[in-house]
Amino acid sequence: MTAIRPGGAGRRGAVGERAAEAGGRRPTVGGGGLLTDLYELRMAASYLRRGMVGPATFSLFVRRLPTSRGFLVACGLEDCLDDLEAFGFAEDELAYLAQLGFPAADLERFRRLRFRGDVWAVPEGRIVFAGEPLLEVTAPIAEAQLVETLLLNHLTFQTTIASKAARCYLAADGRTLVDFSFRRTQGVEAGLAVARASAVAGFSATSNVEAARRHGLTAAGTMAHSYIEAFANEAEAFAAFAQDFPSPAVFLVDTYDTLEGVRTLIRLLRSGRVRRAAGIRLDSGDLARLAREARALLDAAGLGEVSVLASGGLDEHAIAALVREGAPIDAFGVGTRMGVSADEPFLDTAYKLVQLGERPVMKLSPGKATWPGPKQVFRDRLRDRVGLRDESPPPGTVPLLEPVMRGGRRLQRSETVAAARARFEADLAVLPPPAVALVRPRPPMVEVTPALRQLRRRTRRALVRA
Repeated sequence: MTAIRPGGAGRRGAVGERAAEAGGRRPTVGGGGLLTDLYELRMAASYLRRGMVGPATFSLFVRRLPTSRGFLVACGLEDCLDDLEAFGFAEDELAYLAQLGFPAADLERFRRLRFRGDVWAVPEGRIVFAGEPLLEVTAPIAEAQLVETLLLNHLTFQTTIASKAARCYLAADGRTLVDFSFRRTQGVEAGLAVARASAVAGFSATSNVEAARRHGLTAAGTMAHSYIEAFANEAEAFAAFAQDFPSPAVFLVDTYDTLEGVRTLIRLLRSGRVRRAAGIRLDSGDLARLAREARALLDAAGLGEVSVLASGGLDEHAIAALVREGAPIDAFGVGTRMGVSADEPFLDTAYKLVQLGERPVMKLSPGKATWPGPKQVFRDRLRDRVGLRDESPPPGTVPLLEPVMRGGRRLQRSETVAAARARFEADLAVLPPPAVALVRPRPPMVEVTPALRQLRRRTRRALVRA
């Protein structure tokens, strides 16, 4: 593992023509039109058969926060915009729809269909709360309907992961965090998304090499226990690795006996067989005790510059406990529990129609009633009010949602992870203490403007009378 330094460079590493156009991101498989649920296709076909091509606005939001979350970190917008720009139906996808029973007239309409809508969204890295739209789409209703599943998938998963990573960032209290999750994420694409989402929420590096290449992150890695075991003894393994990779590395010292591993590394450094070491990694046992004893050995040998990295089943609670104990750990490698958001693996997100043409609409279902009309979130520090997009901002507030796509095209180039991370850090700095608590957090109250409340009353009355 090379010296750990903050990630966040620009995106790079194009894969195919579409990815090159989108700033180095992956291409959408086929035309992307089948990355949806079957009922979306049936609804879209029905709209198109009836000439229903007028604009519709859909709002994507989180209904409620998990009980262990005091805030969320918006993430996943970049993938949404990439896929919206590329959206369409390839010929093999249309052939499959024919097998499902869609008639030729439907297939021809789908063949011509592209996403040509407008999108307003919360920029990545912003802290958000339940009931606030993360994204709103205005497009001909068939187009807006077809992209529902895709948008929900990207935003739900990546916001879930970024929010979990943010809790680790809080627990680490300034110490370096490295994403070690790739081997345990639920799919390869998920692993790539986790590396980026965790970087947005404060992680400094990732073990995932393709994610580092694709998103301009810092790649980091040490060695496995199998490498140590492949040599006659620990000293031979350390010396061989140092010879083959002369840059200062992090040495895994707990294969046999952790403190003896540290002593072995010290002897090799004194003899010159290992010239420099960036750090040691502790992956098992009582991490707090071992970190203290290893640090004492390194300091006594005059190796104060050698850092201590801890890994092995860590999450925000384990990290916070180590920090509270004063364990001299400089960096944490966090894997499974962050990469799958083990305690809260999903968010209760929804994508609901809020306006059709000029007519506001809403859902009245008990426990799932929605708010009508295109919306805006007005923020004063982190005191939020959800209102109508076209109403005047309350004094002292700024709008949170921004226009990011018009007519199916991005309004700006793909942005860097560093830009999203800067927004995250700025918002986190003003979150009230109850919201950032790792145990029994309390999110701030989100208010609703009088104008939105009035529209909801009018819309409800019109629906009840209809």
